[in-house]
Amino acid sequence: MTIQVPITLSDGAVLPSYQTAGAAGMDLCSTEPVILEPMQRAMVPTGLRLAIPEGFEGQIRPRSGLAIKKGISMVNSPGTIDCDYRGEIKIILINLSLSVVKLDRGERIAQLVFCPVAKANLELVANLEGTERGDSGFGSTGT
Repeated sequence: MTIQVPITLSDGAVLPSYQTAGAAGMDLCSTEPVILEPMQRAMVPTGLRLAIPEGFEGQIRPRSGLAIKKGISMVNSPGTIDCDYRGEIKIILINLSLSVVKLDRGERIAQLVFCPVAKANLELVANLEGTERGDSGFGSTGT
């Protein structure tokens, strides 16, 4: 499935792109250099604004290469871009390594995946239908 997504770019922004034919996510790049101390987080601008079609969301996810090579991840992962948001896309990065990490302007810092959204009508009931698992939570199905 392919959807049309209008986009604007500010000065220095890089048009997102898929790196391979089978990639699910488009890479997003920073518009400014970033220096992150260990455990420091920063909101990093991309210079992108989107008009995501109704019925879809944009999910911002960390890049596995940055995670394994530099210890960089996202504080809110995945981040959600609602279809009615028109502001600049910014990525909240965190340095989980023990070293200072420098990211250059134009460096690929996250990926963007477009996903369909299902809306729910909540129905208030007195009790829920039972299941074999019931209310068993964390770790209840094994280690």
